[in-house]
Amino acid sequence: MGICENLRPVSLPAPDVARSRSKIHQVFELDIDTLAHDGRGVGQRGGKPVFAAGALAGETVRVQQTGRNRHFDEARTVEVIRASPDRVAPRCPHFGICAGCVLQHLDEGRQIDAKQRALLDNLQSIGQVSAERTLAPLVDAAWGYRRKGRFSVRYVEKKGRVLVGFRETDPRYVADLSVCHTVVPEVGGRIQEIAALVDALDGKRTLPQIEFIAGDDAVALVFRHLEPLSAGDLVRLTDFAKASGLAVFLQPGGVDTVHALWPDQVPLSFSIPGHDLTLAFRPLDFIQVNATLNGKMIDSALELLDAGPGDRVLDLFCGLGNFTLPLARRVGQVVGVEGDAGLVARARENAARNGLANVQFHAADLAKDLANEPWMAAGFDKLLLDPPRAGAAEVLAQLPLDGIRRIVYVSCQPASLARDAGFLVRERGYTLKAAGAMDMFPQTAHVESIALFEK
Repeated sequence: MGICENLRPVSLPAPDVARSRSKIHQVFELDIDTLAHDGRGVGQRGGKPVFAAGALAGETVRVQQTGRNRHFDEARTVEVIRASPDRVAPRCPHFGICAGCVLQHLDEGRQIDAKQRALLDNLQSIGQVSAERTLAPLVDAAWGYRRKGRFSVRYVEKKGRVLVGFRETDPRYVADLSVCHTVVPEVGGRIQEIAALVDALDGKRTLPQIEFIAGDDAVALVFRHLEPLSAGDLVRLTDFAKASGLAVFLQPGGVDTVHALWPDQVPLSFSIPGHDLTLAFRPLDFIQVNATLNGKMIDSALELLDAGPGDRVLDLFCGLGNFTLPLARRVGQVVGVEGDAGLVARARENAARNGLANVQFHAADLAKDLANEPWMAAGFDKLLLDPPRAGAAEVLAQLPLDGIRRIVYVSCQPASLARDAGFLVRERGYTLKAAGAMDMFPQTAHVESIALFEK
């Protein structure tokens, strides 16, 4: 797969007009000026922005309109008339239909450049701040990296079979996948096999989803089922697990109902290279999707935080201890706080398993009133936080930040990072010293980033 060497027209999959909710199906040419943060190309038609899926900056494309808004229109690329030199041939045969990836047509090096620009643009436009230094982006393997995710499952009467995959660009539909090149090969190369397995089950109409998760030594599938499975189905699932080497779990209800079908014991864990740590987890626990990028992210965060034996560090949204336990290897004391009580229990177990006594974990909803939390009264020298997409506005507004000299903020949503950066700079007296993007999700428009703030 290489960069396009000519400007010959490129034909893309034709849109399924019958599925469109809109009666608007105009086809027209469009010059693309820039790439939006969601991976769509943006051009102008009659003075109105048009967001075109499948188009890249600098291209001339033929598009079919799919939506209309007062302020912008939406379209889908049906032909590339003049291609960008950064366009590449997508590896996946389902590109343009499956919504799992939106940037496979863009050179991998240019993907992270676009994400870096998205981060800096958000900091400027939303937070009205800019970093003194732009960090070199963190990148790693662009394929076969995704070790956690969820496939939708649907029996389609018209097709007479089960579909297993991510959602299509129209989220009402499940993509009919034969393979996924971003998912770990143990799962991504077996999608048709998994679909055939479900299709053979008596309860195939009552399985809405399959989650997958991979540790260093085991890969697991969690089959969610809305009704009890028959004895025959349990045999079929067990036989599949034995033949494939994939562990099979069942989930008849909520998270607490997940249990192993085969084998009885599944060693789910991952190591953090360079820190002599192994973290155990359960099949539905949150872990960072990209294992090798996660290691680089941890090293970068610890380097930026620059914490040592004399420091007491607070780690918010700590999960299983992904940052907390590496910090405990080098600082005097570290306190991790997480809203999911189950993750906190596993974090404590991981600390004990790795022989770490200088770490404490607390369960607390960090979007609520924290005035009565005992850890809030303790003094800290440095702060690390890795919030969900909504950001950390509520907890930052409550924290006694006066004694905290340095903050490292790991973000999975540049808009919420930008908002919180503006608060820290203008309201709490910090300087945004550095910021940079991390390609945790190659081939997608998802932007992970890291930022350093100092008093």
